[in-house]
Amino acid sequence: MTSTDPSDLDPSEPHDSPVRAEEIARYEPYLRMLARMQMRASYKAKLGASDIVQQTMMQAVAAIDQYRGTTEAEWRAWLRKILVRQMCHLDRDLHRDKRDIRREQSMEQRVAQSSMRLEGLLAGDVGTPSQHAMVGESLLSLADAIESLPDAQRDAIAMHYLEGLKLSDVAERMDKTTGSVAGLLHRGMKQLRQNFHE
Repeated sequence: MTSTDPSDLDPSEPHDSPVRAEEIARYEPYLRMLARMQMRASYKAKLGASDIVQQTMMQAVAAIDQYRGTTEAEWRAWLRKILVRQMCHLDRDLHRDKRDIRREQSMEQRVAQSSMRLEGLLAGDVGTPSQHAMVGESLLSLADAIESLPDAQRDAIAMHYLEGLKLSDVAERMDKTTGSVAGLLHRGMKQLRQNFHE
């Protein structure tokens, strides 16, 4: 089955559920990467990022008729909003808290910032001019490539480049020396560049 561009999914027209599910599933690595960065340590052991993303994708398939955007960027923003809602629901369920609108908005901003940094990484460090014509597709490929890195490299790149943490802060969170983290970043970025310039 051929891939469907999100902007081609006209909410006024009926669509096959398999087509919807297939299109949304393409964003799984992108959503998983964003979820992994925002998950609280207190529930990482109980539920993985993949579980949250599966719930997010199921919710997106069920709510596709509510999507009103027309661009790839609007599509990604819509999926990110569903992801944040899923994470906040989980947060409330595990901590027996009331809905915290401020936390939800804050998380939504952090997730959007990480996505913008991913775009910046694509343009500045990994992308090629020909790829910029297909930013959305390239973002998905980049997210997939980051997710496929060894865990330590993936985490270092996510914290430094996508969360915007300083090298010393990444080292502290990973319980490593700054030199060790610099090595992880160097090897991880080298692998990403190789993947994108093949």
